[in-house]
Amino acid sequence: MQVATRPTGALVSGKDAGDDTEPDAQSPAAPDAAGGGEADGADAGAADRLADEGTKTGAGEARRTRARLLVIEDEPGIVDFLRRGLDSEGFVVEAAADGREGERRALSGEYDIVLLDLMLPGRSGLDVLRAIRRERPRMPVIVLTARGELEDRVAGLDAGAVDYVVKPFSVAELAARLRAHLRALEDASSTTLRGAGIEVDLLTRTVRREGRPISLSMTEFELLAYMLRNEGQVLSREQLLRAVWGEEQDRGRNVVDVYIGYLRRKLADQSGGSPIVTVRSVGYRFGEAG
Repeated sequence: MQVATRPTGALVSGKDAGDDTEPDAQSPAAPDAAGGGEADGADAGAADRLADEGTKTGAGEARRTRARLLVIEDEPGIVDFLRRGLDSEGFVVEAAADGREGERRALSGEYDIVLLDLMLPGRSGLDVLRAIRRERPRMPVIVLTARGELEDRVAGLDAGAVDYVVKPFSVAELAARLRAHLRALEDASSTTLRGAGIEVDLLTRTVRREGRPISLSMTEFELLAYMLRNEGQVLSREQLLRAVWGEEQDRGRNVVDVYIGYLRRKLADQSGGSPIVTVRSVGYRFGEAG
């Protein structure tokens, strides 16, 4: 996706922010650690002006959802600039200053979306991105790149980023992009079932447990999907037989037990535990044991 670099509202930049030129009142920029200085009064004023940026509709949408954003960026001035601006747009913003910490937090499951700089200490942004794609494949990641660095943009997209934003950029535009990707994720979630660490994609018919792909037969897939849709409910063998094999089937009830056994073995975690619980004399329940 091509991103326009023409200034629109408040801007944040990389090296541009460290210049000694007088700040443009129309396009204030965040401080850059490479520029060799702390945020001055003009930078603070720019950050304050971000509170008024963006449409009321967009900000209201983000406030309703209070999406949690992880910013993985090692330049404190840019992080502060983003935190102020995106907070006013309704996002809950947290930050990590190096690649290792950023990767750990991104994989924690606490965030809805990630904003990732590629040039990081400790671990490269591309390595962090690959780890996120491997362990949390549906987590949207937007890459921050310096102006004109085409190779970084291509590498980021090839590694699994959903979008990129070129410095300098408008915080209002960034907020709109974040909301757009969150909406797309929400739309995709309507075709995804989740429970007890299991994720089932109904479109691609793929299954993962805590990021680990699991191969299922067609019948096993249908059985798991039905149990996930009824997570927490006790399901009799007759219910499962009708839902998965159809009422016309004259199979014995033990076919359900056989396929439950298959599923349990394939869904077991490293300790051997399965999210399928036997309810004595009744049937089965999908969910945490206990």
